[in-house]
Amino acid sequence: MAEDYIRRTAITRLEVSDEQQNLLEETISEWKRGCQIATDMAWGNCNAKSDVQPLAYDNVREHTDLGSQHAILATHQASQAITGCIERRFKGKKVSKPTFTAPTVKYDTRTMTLFDDDTVSLSTTESRVRCPLALPHADNGYQHQYLDSDKWSITESTLTVRDGDYFLHIGFRRAKDDTERDTAEDGTVLGVDLGIENLAVTSTARFCSGRDLTHNLREFEKVRAGLQQTGTRSAHRTLEQSSGRELRYIRDVLHQASNAIVDEALRYECDVIAFEDLTDIRDRTGASWGHKWAFRTLYEQVEYKAEAEGISVKQVGSAYTSTRCAECGFTADENRTTRNNFRCVKCESEANADYNAAKNIGLRYVRRGQQSSRRTGNSQLALKSGTVTLSGGFTAHPDRFEAEFTDKPRYQTSQTSG
Repeated sequence: MAEDYIRRTAITRLEVSDEQQNLLEETISEWKRGCQIATDMAWGNCNAKSDVQPLAYDNVREHTDLGSQHAILATHQASQAITGCIERRFKGKKVSKPTFTAPTVKYDTRTMTLFDDDTVSLSTTESRVRCPLALPHADNGYQHQYLDSDKWSITESTLTVRDGDYFLHIGFRRAKDDTERDTAEDGTVLGVDLGIENLAVTSTARFCSGRDLTHNLREFEKVRAGLQQTGTRSAHRTLEQSSGRELRYIRDVLHQASNAIVDEALRYECDVIAFEDLTDIRDRTGASWGHKWAFRTLYEQVEYKAEAEGISVKQVGSAYTSTRCAECGFTADENRTTRNNFRCVKCESEANADYNAAKNIGLRYVRRGQQSSRRTGNSQLALKSGTVTLSGGFTAHPDRFEAEFTDKPRYQTSQTSG
């Protein structure tokens, strides 16, 4: 059973030749098409793997160049996507049929082989390609703790393309000891709030400003609208160039923010990074379509970077996190006096509104651990000055944090906000 295993992901860049790149690009394209075919056939009919596979397998094989095992994996991916939609619909969320656009493809032990010389063999639509793993030269690179250990076995992995580079997210698992703690219940949690004025704020008072991003997104949208209205071939070329610059800029901002969040989790020795549920974040924040994409991309970047450090990334319900007092728990709309300011009308504590929300998000994850079936519930929330439990127990950080024993904002130096 899944709960009997600890799972980790080792992310490694591949060294790919031009010929291999063409084969992998074709495989990714066919993978997306195969997943869509399976989804189109199963949508509204079934969602279990055992039902989707016999329903769609023959069609996937007939209309794509995927091999037999990749065709099976494509039906499983469709099953997973449809099941996710059903779960969201059950929670009252609006859903639509999944579409597959991400430049990824799944691999398992039949379609991927790791060799002792740090190369990997991957199935493609034509033949296998064997690529070197771009591992750190030092043997203490984090990937080696999984690659060189007999305790970890390879499971389903994902190949993805980012900025022209190919990355293999190699899945590993090992049996869980009875004495090992479950970080979902007993770990240290970093809460993260996302927003417009501040792109991200952590429960340890790390602020990543969103002002420049918001300004540039608006400017990009104005330029885009003007060029689209012009409609000439020259305007279309300019639009493509502008979109490329926009995408590079946003990705750079998001990489800085995601690095800051993961660094914060490492600095405070957190086991879990907790975000609010992103499903309706556009409605809650009044964000533009560009912001919604940025929030999702930031979450995904934090997820893969944190996984590489053995840190889990989770989402919790977002209800009342912006109007609940993190100090006394009193919830009222009147607590949120302005976009940036929070003042509890009951206990009169004051804080930056996004910082208060970040602590509430982290506390909600801590509370979920106490309500789990195992009920160990020894998790704690990371603050700038120490850690706190739901019962109010507080542990100050050691002397190396002695200059920071106040929970006031600490802004990211590369994106200072006033």
